[in-house]
Amino acid sequence: MEPHFQRVTIIGVGLIGGSLALDLKEKGIAAEIVGVGRSRENLELALSRGIINRFEPDPESGVKDADLVVLASPVGAIIPLGKRIIPHLKKGALLTDVGSVKSPIVRELEAALKPGLAFVPGHPLAGAEKGGAGAARAGLFAGNRVILTPTPRTDPAAVTQIRRLWEKVGSQVFELDPEAHDLILAAVSHLPHAVSASLVQSVCRRFSGEEVRRTGAGSFRDLSRVSASPPELWRDILSLNREPMLEILADFRKRLSELEAYIKEGKPEKILEFFSEAKKYRDAL
Repeated sequence: MEPHFQRVTIIGVGLIGGSLALDLKEKGIAAEIVGVGRSRENLELALSRGIINRFEPDPESGVKDADLVVLASPVGAIIPLGKRIIPHLKKGALLTDVGSVKSPIVRELEAALKPGLAFVPGHPLAGAEKGGAGAARAGLFAGNRVILTPTPRTDPAAVTQIRRLWEKVGSQVFELDPEAHDLILAAVSHLPHAVSASLVQSVCRRFSGEEVRRTGAGSFRDLSRVSASPPELWRDILSLNREPMLEILADFRKRLSELEAYIKEGKPEKILEFFSEAKKYRDAL
């Protein structure tokens, strides 16, 4: 059975929410899309681009009679927004999110659910440095992966609906436990951003911008690229994913200390071994 919703409300019509809205309309998954957000200017842009059919000034009115509500706001706002709208959702409504941290969101929103509602937590692995409705584009999720993190409390039929929705827009969908999601994402997504920001801090506090521009190699450009991401995003992610991130940072610090010791103690064979092992792991990916 193909997924179809008469009315879909998207809270946060940015890159992810806006791109999903375009796909839902293009694929015939939604008859009407209502946008909700903090910026009227952004919502008017979304309306002018045909991303949404209309917008509402507040979340409570925005979710009225919605069959599906997508929480696509910045991750730090998902829990308070979810708690705010849940009392206003109609019976049988389906709620999902696109947050890049799952455990606290799942814990808080499952506890706030009322009978007759289903919440399916999700995380599309897609994005870009630019945001807002102006960056939204159809096909963003085609070929990309989406992680769903249901729990024993999640309605299996609702999981199937959300899975089919993402598959319909071209995504490859798989499931993880919320805690497992947060730990692996801390390692493969959140740590690289933390390392990138630390690298830029280390280099640019020591050398002038002109020195960096004149001598900066491609490796510095590649590693520093993601540090241009919105600072507020990483404030929220690292705050929400605190314990997994601390665990991964401790392991990373251990590896960096090993390399530092090899350099300090003059052990070229250990340095070679360190980089050879890293290359072997990377090549296997």
